[in-house]
Amino acid sequence: MRACPRQEKESHCQGEGTAPPKAVQSPPCEPDGRIRPGELAPAFGLAGLPGGRERNSEGLQAVGLASLRAERLVFTGVDVDVGAGGALVLSGPNGSGKSTLMRVLAGLRRPDHGTVLWGGAPIADDLGAHARRVAYVGHLDGVKSGFTARENLAFAASVGNGDVDHALGAFGLSAYAAFPARMLSAGQRRRLALGRLLLSRAPLWLLDEPSVGLDTASIRLLGDVLAQHRARGGVVVAATHVPLPLPSVQTLSLS
Repeated sequence: MRACPRQEKESHCQGEGTAPPKAVQSPPCEPDGRIRPGELAPAFGLAGLPGGRERNSEGLQAVGLASLRAERLVFTGVDVDVGAGGALVLSGPNGSGKSTLMRVLAGLRRPDHGTVLWGGAPIADDLGAHARRVAYVGHLDGVKSGFTARENLAFAASVGNGDVDHALGAFGLSAYAAFPARMLSAGQRRRLALGRLLLSRAPLWLLDEPSVGLDTASIRLLGDVLAQHRARGGVVVAATHVPLPLPSVQTLSLS
């Protein structure tokens, strides 16, 4: 996986007389670091998963993903293979493309190159079906301040036929069920947002910085919820700057 070419400008975009190292395949770029229009796709080979491994018949896969932002390369050559019950942690500094990759895996953003698959089938073939299999928690909590904690979860429960009381209890919020969300602390609001995961039947959980605002006890509660989801064959992908309670986890560093 390679980062934005701006960080490698001296070795890849100096113009004449400077060639990229042979071990690195870099997309052609202009002297200012921009990718030349129309020349992204030929720079990448879509040849299956690394090392000749077979794809999982169930779970999330991605092959040769690349993404641009304002004609600059955010990441390239990203491969993902997380089977049922598996977990993947995305790490890297701010701006390295973790949130962008999460949106690509969710089907909310088209990759500029490469393919995302579920169970071996491209998600682009039926984005509606993929949306139904994804539960996504982003940076924003999406909590309505004027609604109580219970009311905030009621809509998600009506869609997924989930148990609001169970979701509140799993994240230690039962005593606050009747409190307006504006009276909750930042950590409690984050737990309320995470509670929506338990109201969904989605097998794929995509979590962007899920531990933000959580104390040690709350992170343990999150770990219990993630373990139960994986035990049922669910898949977890989390972008984070801090360790999460996810045993037997794969790590992908976007740096």
